[in-house]
Amino acid sequence: MNLLLLRILFVTAGMIVGYQSLALQGVAAGLVGMLLGATAAILMIFLEAGLRKVSVTGLSSTVFGLILGLIMAKLVGDAFSLAPIEPETLSTIRVTLTLVFCYLGMVLALRGKDEFNIIIPYVRLRRQDQSQDVVILDTSVIIDGRIIDILKARFLGGKIVIPRFVLKELQQIADSTDPIKRQRGRRGLEMLHTIQKDSGVDIALHEEDFPDTKEVDAKLVKLAKLMEAKILTVDFNLNRVAGIQGIKVLNINELANALKSVVFPGEEMRIKLLKEGKEHNQAIGYLEDGTMVVVEDARKHIGQEVRVAVTSVLQTQAGRMIFTKLER
Repeated sequence: MNLLLLRILFVTAGMIVGYQSLALQGVAAGLVGMLLGATAAILMIFLEAGLRKVSVTGLSSTVFGLILGLIMAKLVGDAFSLAPIEPETLSTIRVTLTLVFCYLGMVLALRGKDEFNIIIPYVRLRRQDQSQDVVILDTSVIIDGRIIDILKARFLGGKIVIPRFVLKELQQIADSTDPIKRQRGRRGLEMLHTIQKDSGVDIALHEEDFPDTKEVDAKLVKLAKLMEAKILTVDFNLNRVAGIQGIKVLNINELANALKSVVFPGEEMRIKLLKEGKEHNQAIGYLEDGTMVVVEDARKHIGQEVRVAVTSVLQTQAGRMIFTKLER
């Protein structure tokens, strides 16, 4: 339901309740009640709008402190009820204790919110120094598929979270009229099924959504901030945007580049040449990990396996390139 429509219905309900509350005293009183009901509803809407600035951590801490204060007030009030105190006095003492303990509980909880945190949606009280890592998967990393081997190898600890809006995006891609997109979407759904069934790690489907935010990447960043989580992706743009906003990002492409074999100038290797290079008389081959090897003056040897010597190594955003020359 649209937020504006919900607010209109709330104001209308307030007007109806206000009118019926005073309608027995006359039509004029009923109209006054309608006005009071509408005013009260509008004030509640302004209060709700102001609560947007309240952090989830601060709100959850306040609620925890309020509950703790109510429990303490009840326990102490029951202790006073054992004494021979007049009912009127006992009632005053109970009210006073409730106000005092609720105030102290909320203040102490707010001051100590850095010492503990109530996580949504798991509703688990934990200390910050004993926090469990939460990793959020984005659409690109699910479609990529390498996450399955990483999870099976136990390189990622903590809880793996898949947002509901990511699943929805995968379904939309799988239903696309574009055959390439449709194939990618179906592959992503298959990978997701494999992750949930065979990865052997703790997987959770997160229901939180942000209706006011349209882009999935923006939703991922908001959810990561809310849960104090990391984002696992292969999307370079998401990596940059999330990093700027202080979100920790795990990029599988960066991990793959870091794990590629290290070579040094002068080192020799054997490589099979597969195609022409961009420059004149160059030939291209690939190592087992996918690293591109450029061989100078080797165009006539395409299709053959040759022995080369490394001249230089170039690290780019797309990966590592090794430049070599033929060994005679």
